[in-house]
Amino acid sequence: MPISPPLFVVFNRASGHSDRDELGPAVEAACAAAGRRCELLPVNHPRDLAAKAGDAVRRARDTQGIVVAAGGDGTINAVAQAVLGSGCTFGVLPRGTFNYFGRTHGIPADLDGALRVLLQEQPVPVHVGLLNERVFLVNASLGLYPQLLEDREAWKQQFGRSRLVALFAGLKTLLRGHRSLRLSIELAGALQQVRTPTLFVGNNALQMEQVGLPQARAIDDGQLAGVMLRPVGRWSLLALLARGAFGQLGEADQVQSFAFERLTVTARAFGARRLKVATDGEVLWMPLPLRFAVAPQPLMLIRPTGMAPERREVQAAAAGDMEADAA
Repeated sequence: MPISPPLFVVFNRASGHSDRDELGPAVEAACAAAGRRCELLPVNHPRDLAAKAGDAVRRARDTQGIVVAAGGDGTINAVAQAVLGSGCTFGVLPRGTFNYFGRTHGIPADLDGALRVLLQEQPVPVHVGLLNERVFLVNASLGLYPQLLEDREAWKQQFGRSRLVALFAGLKTLLRGHRSLRLSIELAGALQQVRTPTLFVGNNALQMEQVGLPQARAIDDGQLAGVMLRPVGRWSLLALLARGAFGQLGEADQVQSFAFERLTVTARAFGARRLKVATDGEVLWMPLPLRFAVAPQPLMLIRPTGMAPERREVQAAAAGDMEADAA
Protein backbone atom coordinates (compact mmCIF):
# COMPACT_ATOMS: atom_id res chain seq x y z
CA MET A 1 0.00 0.00 0.00
CA PRO A 2 1.58 3.35 -1.03
CA ILE A 3 2.46 5.83 1.70
CA SER A 4 0.46 9.07 1.50
CA PRO A 5 2.63 12.16 1.03
CA PRO A 6 3.21 14.40 4.06
CA LEU A 7 1.75 17.91 4.27
CA PHE A 8 3.79 21.05 4.93
CA VAL A 9 1.31 23.72 6.01
CA VAL A 10 2.31 27.39 5.82
CA PHE A 11 -0.25 29.46 7.72
CA ASN A 12 -0.44 33.18 8.24
CA ARG A 13 -1.42 34.21 11.76
CA ALA A 14 -2.46 37.64 10.44
CA SER A 15 -5.08 36.42 7.90
CA GLY A 16 -8.71 37.47 8.04
CA HIS A 17 -10.30 34.78 10.23
CA SER A 18 -10.30 35.07 14.02
CA ASP A 19 -9.74 31.30 14.44
CA ARG A 20 -6.06 31.43 13.47
CA ASP A 21 -4.96 29.88 16.81
CA GLU A 22 -7.32 26.94 16.23
CA LEU A 23 -6.02 26.14 12.74
CA GLY A 24 -2.93 24.23 13.80
CA PRO A 25 -4.70 21.81 16.18
CA ALA A 26 -7.50 21.27 13.63
CA VAL A 27 -5.03 20.40 10.87
CA GLU A 28 -3.07 18.06 13.14
CA ALA A 29 -6.25 16.30 14.28
CA ALA A 30 -7.55 15.82 10.74
CA CYS A 31 -4.19 14.50 9.53
CA ALA A 32 -3.88 12.13 12.48
CA ALA A 33 -7.38 10.75 11.80
CA ALA A 34 -6.44 10.20 8.15
CA GLY A 35 -3.07 8.65 9.01
CA ARG A 36 -1.18 11.50 7.34
CA ARG A 37 1.98 13.19 8.55
CA CYS A 38 1.97 16.99 8.64
CA GLU A 39 4.32 19.77 9.67
CA LEU A 40 3.06 23.23 10.61
CA LEU A 41 5.07 26.29 9.53
CA PRO A 42 3.43 29.35 11.14
CA VAL A 43 4.20 32.86 9.85
CA ASN A 44 4.05 35.60 12.47
CA HIS A 45 5.04 38.53 10.24
CA PRO A 46 4.41 39.12 6.51
CA ARG A 47 8.13 39.69 5.86
CA ASP A 48 8.79 36.06 6.82
CA LEU A 49 6.21 34.56 4.46
CA ALA A 50 8.42 34.09 1.37
CA ALA A 51 11.20 32.44 3.39
CA LYS A 52 8.77 30.12 5.14
CA ALA A 53 7.17 29.15 1.81
CA GLY A 54 10.60 28.40 0.36
CA ASP A 55 11.38 26.21 3.38
CA ALA A 56 8.13 24.30 2.87
CA VAL A 57 8.98 23.68 -0.79
CA ARG A 58 12.44 22.35 0.10
CA ARG A 59 11.00 19.97 2.68
CA ALA A 60 8.27 18.81 0.30
CA ARG A 61 10.78 18.11 -2.45
CA ASP A 62 12.85 15.94 -0.13
CA THR A 63 9.83 13.83 0.88
CA GLN A 64 7.57 14.01 -2.23
CA GLY A 65 5.25 16.00 0.00
CA ILE A 66 2.51 18.58 -0.54
CA VAL A 67 2.87 22.30 0.18
CA VAL A 68 -0.27 23.80 1.71
CA ALA A 69 -1.09 27.51 2.05
CA ALA A 70 -3.54 28.48 4.80
CA GLY A 71 -4.62 32.10 4.70
CA GLY A 72 -6.17 34.74 2.46
CA ASP A 73 -5.48 35.26 -1.24
CA GLY A 74 -2.28 37.18 -0.45
CA THR A 75 -0.87 34.31 1.61
CA ILE A 76 -1.92 31.76 -1.01
CA ASN A 77 -0.23 33.91 -3.68
CA ALA A 78 3.07 34.04 -1.78
CA VAL A 79 3.18 30.28 -1.26
CA ALA A 80 2.17 29.63 -4.88
CA GLN A 81 5.10 31.82 -5.97
CA ALA A 82 7.45 29.37 -4.23
CA VAL A 83 5.63 26.26 -5.44
CA LEU A 84 5.32 27.18 -9.14
CA GLY A 85 7.91 25.28 -11.16
CA SER A 86 9.13 23.27 -8.15
CA GLY A 87 7.35 20.05 -9.08
CA CYS A 88 5.45 20.06 -5.76
CA THR A 89 1.72 19.57 -5.39
CA PHE A 90 -0.19 22.56 -3.96
CA GLY A 91 -3.07 22.65 -1.51
CA VAL A 92 -5.00 25.51 0.09
CA LEU A 93 -6.99 26.10 3.26
CA PRO A 94 -8.80 29.41 2.56
CA ARG A 95 -8.86 31.66 5.63
CA GLY A 96 -9.21 35.19 4.20
CA THR A 97 -12.04 37.66 3.73
CA PHE A 98 -12.89 37.06 0.06
CA ASN A 99 -11.12 33.76 -0.74
CA TYR A 100 -11.60 34.11 -4.50
CA PHE A 101 -8.97 31.51 -5.36
CA GLY A 102 -10.51 28.82 -3.20
CA ARG A 103 -14.06 29.66 -4.22
CA THR A 104 -13.42 29.53 -7.97
CA HIS A 105 -11.93 26.05 -7.51
CA GLY A 106 -14.69 24.70 -5.27
CA ILE A 107 -12.62 24.58 -2.07
CA PRO A 108 -14.90 25.23 0.93
CA ALA A 109 -14.28 28.25 3.16
CA ASP A 110 -15.02 26.26 6.31
CA LEU A 111 -11.92 24.54 7.68
CA ASP A 112 -13.42 21.05 8.00
CA GLY A 113 -14.63 21.11 4.40
CA ALA A 114 -11.31 22.42 3.09
CA LEU A 115 -9.44 19.71 5.03
CA ARG A 116 -11.66 17.01 3.52
CA VAL A 117 -10.77 18.27 0.04
CA LEU A 118 -7.07 18.44 0.91
CA LEU A 119 -6.97 14.89 2.30
CA GLN A 120 -9.30 13.16 -0.17
CA GLU A 121 -9.08 14.84 -3.60
CA GLN A 122 -6.42 14.61 -6.32
CA PRO A 123 -4.29 17.37 -7.92
CA VAL A 124 -5.57 19.09 -11.06
CA PRO A 125 -3.53 21.48 -13.25
CA VAL A 126 -4.66 25.12 -12.98
CA HIS A 127 -3.08 27.95 -14.93
CA VAL A 128 -1.34 30.91 -13.32
CA GLY A 129 -0.87 34.54 -14.32
CA LEU A 130 2.50 36.29 -14.26
CA LEU A 131 3.28 39.99 -14.00
CA ASN A 132 7.02 40.49 -14.61
CA GLU A 133 7.55 36.93 -13.29
CA ARG A 134 5.49 37.65 -10.16
CA VAL A 135 2.63 35.17 -9.72
CA PHE A 136 -0.99 36.25 -9.54
CA LEU A 137 -3.79 33.75 -9.04
CA VAL A 138 -6.79 36.10 -8.84
CA ASN A 139 -5.91 39.44 -10.45
CA ALA A 140 -3.25 42.05 -11.12
CA SER A 141 -3.91 45.71 -11.82
CA LEU A 142 -2.64 49.26 -11.99
CA GLY A 143 -4.17 52.70 -11.60
CA LEU A 144 -7.31 53.13 -9.55
CA TYR A 145 -7.56 49.54 -8.30
CA PRO A 146 -4.26 49.54 -6.33
CA GLN A 147 -5.37 52.81 -4.73
CA LEU A 148 -8.65 51.17 -3.75
CA LEU A 149 -6.71 48.34 -2.11
CA GLU A 150 -4.43 50.70 -0.18
CA ASP A 151 -7.39 52.68 1.12
CA ARG A 152 -9.24 49.48 1.99
CA GLU A 153 -6.29 48.22 4.01
CA ALA A 154 -6.15 51.50 5.93
CA TRP A 155 -9.84 51.19 6.76
CA LYS A 156 -9.38 47.56 7.83
CA GLN A 157 -6.62 48.59 10.23
CA GLN A 158 -9.05 51.02 11.83
CA PHE A 159 -12.41 49.23 11.61
CA GLY A 160 -11.56 45.55 11.16
CA ARG A 161 -11.77 43.10 8.27
CA SER A 162 -15.19 42.68 6.66
CA ARG A 163 -16.80 43.03 3.27
CA LEU A 164 -18.85 45.99 4.52
CA VAL A 165 -15.68 47.86 5.54
CA ALA A 166 -14.18 47.08 2.12
CA LEU A 167 -17.29 48.49 0.40
CA PHE A 168 -17.25 51.79 2.31
CA ALA A 169 -13.52 52.17 1.74
CA GLY A 170 -14.06 51.73 -1.99
CA LEU A 171 -16.84 54.31 -2.06
CA LYS A 172 -14.67 56.87 -0.31
CA THR A 173 -11.82 56.29 -2.79
CA LEU A 174 -14.11 56.74 -5.80
CA LEU A 175 -15.67 59.92 -4.43
CA ARG A 176 -12.25 61.44 -3.78
CA GLY A 177 -11.46 61.53 -7.51
CA HIS A 178 -8.70 60.01 -9.61
CA ARG A 179 -6.27 60.60 -12.45
CA SER A 180 -6.19 58.66 -15.70
CA LEU A 181 -3.10 56.76 -16.78
CA ARG A 182 -1.59 57.29 -20.22
CA LEU A 183 -0.39 53.90 -21.39
CA SER A 184 1.07 52.20 -24.44
CA ILE A 185 -0.29 48.65 -24.70
CA GLU A 186 1.04 45.95 -26.99
CA LEU A 187 -1.54 43.25 -27.58
CA ALA A 188 -1.35 40.54 -30.27
CA GLY A 189 1.39 42.46 -32.07
CA ALA A 190 -0.56 45.73 -32.25
CA LEU A 191 0.35 48.87 -30.26
CA GLN A 192 -2.43 50.98 -28.71
CA GLN A 193 -2.26 54.37 -26.98
CA VAL A 194 -4.88 54.54 -24.23
CA ARG A 195 -6.07 56.72 -21.36
CA THR A 196 -7.70 54.83 -18.54
CA PRO A 197 -8.19 55.19 -14.79
CA THR A 198 -7.35 51.52 -14.32
CA LEU A 199 -6.14 48.41 -16.12
CA PHE A 200 -7.33 45.22 -14.47
CA VAL A 201 -6.13 41.74 -15.46
CA GLY A 202 -8.15 38.84 -14.12
CA ASN A 203 -7.27 35.17 -13.68
CA ASN A 204 -10.38 34.20 -11.72
CA ALA A 205 -13.44 33.06 -13.63
CA LEU A 206 -15.79 33.44 -10.66
CA GLN A 207 -14.82 37.09 -10.19
CA MET A 208 -15.48 37.79 -13.89
CA GLU A 209 -18.85 36.03 -13.77
CA GLN A 210 -20.00 37.86 -10.66
CA VAL A 211 -19.53 41.30 -12.24
CA GLY A 212 -20.97 40.20 -15.59
CA LEU A 213 -17.89 40.13 -17.82
CA PRO A 214 -17.79 37.51 -20.62
CA GLN A 215 -14.11 36.52 -20.27
CA ALA A 216 -14.75 33.82 -17.64
CA ARG A 217 -14.82 31.17 -20.37
CA ALA A 218 -11.50 32.43 -21.76
CA ILE A 219 -9.97 32.03 -18.28
CA ASP A 220 -11.29 28.46 -18.19
CA ASP A 221 -9.52 27.93 -21.53
CA GLY A 222 -6.16 29.07 -20.13
CA GLN A 223 -6.16 32.78 -21.00
CA LEU A 224 -6.20 35.98 -18.95
CA ALA A 225 -8.89 38.66 -18.99
CA GLY A 226 -8.07 42.34 -19.47
CA VAL A 227 -10.46 45.11 -18.40
CA MET A 228 -10.00 48.84 -19.05
CA LEU A 229 -12.30 51.76 -18.28
CA ARG A 230 -12.63 54.76 -20.50
CA PRO A 231 -11.96 58.08 -18.68
CA VAL A 232 -15.08 58.89 -16.64
CA GLY A 233 -16.08 61.11 -13.72
CA ARG A 234 -16.56 59.94 -10.15
CA TRP A 235 -20.33 59.58 -10.44
CA SER A 236 -19.96 57.46 -13.55
CA LEU A 237 -17.48 55.30 -11.64
CA LEU A 238 -20.04 54.83 -8.88
CA ALA A 239 -22.59 53.83 -11.51
CA LEU A 240 -20.13 51.27 -12.87
CA LEU A 241 -19.60 49.94 -9.35
CA ALA A 242 -23.35 49.45 -9.06
CA ARG A 243 -23.46 47.67 -12.41
CA GLY A 244 -20.73 45.32 -11.23
CA ALA A 245 -22.63 44.61 -8.02
CA PHE A 246 -25.63 43.53 -10.12
CA GLY A 247 -23.52 41.48 -12.55
CA GLN A 248 -23.98 43.90 -15.47
CA LEU A 249 -20.53 45.45 -15.93
CA GLY A 250 -20.05 43.89 -19.36
CA GLU A 251 -23.04 45.86 -20.69
CA ALA A 252 -21.49 49.27 -19.90
CA ASP A 253 -20.19 51.33 -22.84
CA GLN A 254 -17.34 52.68 -20.67
CA VAL A 255 -15.84 49.18 -20.20
CA GLN A 256 -13.50 47.46 -22.64
CA SER A 257 -12.73 43.80 -21.92
CA PHE A 258 -10.65 41.28 -23.85
CA ALA A 259 -8.89 37.92 -23.50
CA PHE A 260 -5.17 37.40 -24.07
CA GLU A 261 -2.11 35.30 -23.28
CA ARG A 262 0.52 38.08 -23.38
CA LEU A 263 0.24 41.82 -22.84
CA THR A 264 2.98 44.47 -22.51
CA VAL A 265 2.33 47.87 -20.88
CA THR A 266 4.50 51.00 -20.72
CA ALA A 267 3.68 54.48 -19.42
CA ARG A 268 3.59 57.46 -21.77
CA ALA A 269 4.51 59.92 -19.01
CA PHE A 270 7.98 61.39 -19.58
CA GLY A 271 10.65 59.70 -17.46
CA ALA A 272 8.32 57.10 -15.95
CA ARG A 273 10.31 54.04 -14.96
CA ARG A 274 7.88 52.21 -12.71
CA LEU A 275 4.20 52.01 -11.80
CA LYS A 276 2.26 51.06 -8.69
CA VAL A 277 0.56 47.70 -9.19
CA ALA A 278 -1.47 45.24 -7.16
CA THR A 279 -1.22 41.45 -7.35
CA ASP A 280 -3.80 39.43 -5.41
CA GLY A 281 -4.34 42.31 -3.01
CA GLU A 282 -0.66 43.13 -2.39
CA VAL A 283 0.41 46.61 -3.56
CA LEU A 284 3.97 47.33 -4.76
CA TRP A 285 5.98 49.31 -7.32
CA MET A 286 7.24 47.49 -10.43
CA PRO A 287 9.69 48.57 -13.13
CA LEU A 288 8.46 49.21 -16.66
CA PRO A 289 7.61 47.64 -19.00
CA LEU A 290 4.93 45.55 -17.31
CA ARG A 291 4.54 42.15 -18.94
CA PHE A 292 1.40 40.14 -18.22
CA ALA A 293 1.43 36.51 -19.34
CA VAL A 294 0.11 33.03 -18.68
CA ALA A 295 2.78 31.04 -16.84
CA PRO A 296 4.30 28.27 -18.98
CA GLN A 297 3.71 25.72 -16.19
CA PRO A 298 0.49 25.13 -14.23
CA LEU A 299 0.07 24.64 -10.51
CA MET A 300 -0.95 21.11 -9.55
CA LEU A 301 -3.76 22.08 -7.17
CA ILE A 302 -5.68 19.65 -4.97
CA ARG A 303 -9.31 20.50 -5.64
CA PRO A 304 -12.65 18.80 -6.37
CA THR A 305 -13.19 17.85 -10.00
CA GLY A 306 -15.69 19.75 -12.12
CA MET A 307 -17.05 23.27 -11.83
CA ALA A 308 -17.30 24.86 -8.40
CA PRO A 309 -20.88 24.99 -7.01
CA GLU A 310 -20.71 28.78 -6.56
CA ARG A 311 -19.83 29.22 -10.24
CA ARG A 312 -22.78 27.04 -11.27
CA GLU A 313 -25.07 29.19 -9.14
CA VAL A 314 -23.77 32.42 -10.69
CA GLN A 315 -24.17 31.02 -14.20
CA ALA A 316 -27.68 29.78 -13.46
CA ALA A 317 -28.68 33.19 -12.10
CA ALA A 318 -27.27 34.92 -15.19
CA ALA A 319 -29.14 32.52 -17.48
CA GLY A 320 -32.34 33.22 -15.56
CA ASP A 321 -31.86 36.97 -15.95
CA MET A 322 -31.37 36.55 -19.71
CA GLU A 323 -34.56 34.52 -19.99
CA ALA A 324 -36.46 37.17 -18.02
CA ASP A 325 -35.14 39.95 -20.28
CA ALA A 326 -36.10 37.96 -23.39
CA ALA A 327 -39.62 37.47 -22.05
